[in-house]
Amino acid sequence: MLGLDVCEFGGQVLELLWLTMCYRGVMANKKDLPIEDEEDERNLNYNPPAQKSLEEIQGLDKEDQSLVKYKQTLLGKLPVPTDLSVPNVQVTRLTLLCDTAPEPITMDLTGDLNALKEKTFILKEGVTYRLKIDFKVNREIVSGLKYHHVTCRKGITVEKVSHMVGSYGPKEKEHESVGPLDEAPIGMMSRGHYQVKSRFIDDDKIVYLAWDWNLDIKKDWD
Repeated sequence: MLGLDVCEFGGQVLELLWLTMCYRGVMANKKDLPIEDEEDERNLNYNPPAQKSLEEIQGLDKEDQSLVKYKQTLLGKLPVPTDLSVPNVQVTRLTLLCDTAPEPITMDLTGDLNALKEKTFILKEGVTYRLKIDFKVNREIVSGLKYHHVTCRKGITVEKVSHMVGSYGPKEKEHESVGPLDEAPIGMMSRGHYQVKSRFIDDDKIVYLAWDWNLDIKKDWD
């Protein structure tokens, strides 16, 4: 019995060593943009513009009809003003787009976010996928929307990712943003349970949504 306990302990130590050394090296080579500091925007090469309200933008250069028409084309049909208690940006869904998945991997972000902590999404090792975010802008133009997530395994951070979503105006329909192509890790040591902390923010550090979810990397989809 003692011999079995020692073996189990040795296996756990080896796995933790691999997580802290080898796996970070694999993740560092991913195409998505890793960041050491989630609040550090220098790596994004993006300088936020001066913020103007939609009313201010519409009121500029009214005598220039060509510019007025251009703004109408750019902004499209504006939505009816919404209740001010509703956030300007509402994140509705996060989807893992994977051509080989047997069914859509989608999480509804409009309901009870605590329920996501009790659910685990499955991703087959080695598959390629993209993250798609659906969101709605209700009243004012929002600039510099960004998506962040931090992935942990057994309490160890194995990945930090950030990508620019962009600037959007209010619209009756939802906007969507598809992230860069990514690849799930592969190999026996990469299989297992991961916790992911995601958030959707803008230039002013307004957090429109923050949520936790779970991901299992498996040898197969079932």
